[in-house]
Amino acid sequence: MTRVVLRRTILVAALALSAFTGAAVALVSAPVAVRAAEDQFKQVQLDEKMIQGFISAQKDMADLAQKSGAQQAEKPDPKVQADLEAIAKKHGFQSFVDFDDVAFNISMVMGGLDPQSGQFTDPITAIKKEIDDVTADATIPEKDKKQMLEELAEALKNTPPLKFPANVDLVKKFRADIEKVLQ
Repeated sequence: MTRVVLRRTILVAALALSAFTGAAVALVSAPVAVRAAEDQFKQVQLDEKMIQGFISAQKDMADLAQKSGAQQAEKPDPKVQADLEAIAKKHGFQSFVDFDDVAFNISMVMGGLDPQSGQFTDPITAIKKEIDDVTADATIPEKDKKQMLEELAEALKNTPPLKFPANVDLVKKFRADIEKVLQ
């Protein structure tokens, strides 16, 4: 097991964890609005139109990020928030929250795709495997191992199961386009 794989797994877990904590984690290169704790990400059944809207919005999101400095704040700038809403609506979403939910769902799948094979591993399965790998790896110092296992256990506890397995095939279909716009 490499640390890169572990970090990728923890990222997947963090993305999944954000669904329950309200953390603003999304697969976008734009300023992300801070969502209130009660306004959590939700899993949605993706369709081609949603993914195409997400892809087409990335240039506008990147431009806004560059223009606004891409800084997150405790309280989002109303002007930036209005710009985010306008971009989301321009690309077929009812609101930025809807766009953000689609971004979360895409990121949940993308995080579970093996970069070489394209095979999807459910985040819960991946975390359990990482726990086993870290536990068995004698080369990891005990202090680091303990911290890794605590983080993985927390991630496992808070990772939601993938509600819409069909999202995997749909995201795979657009994977190259998604990766291209996020570079």
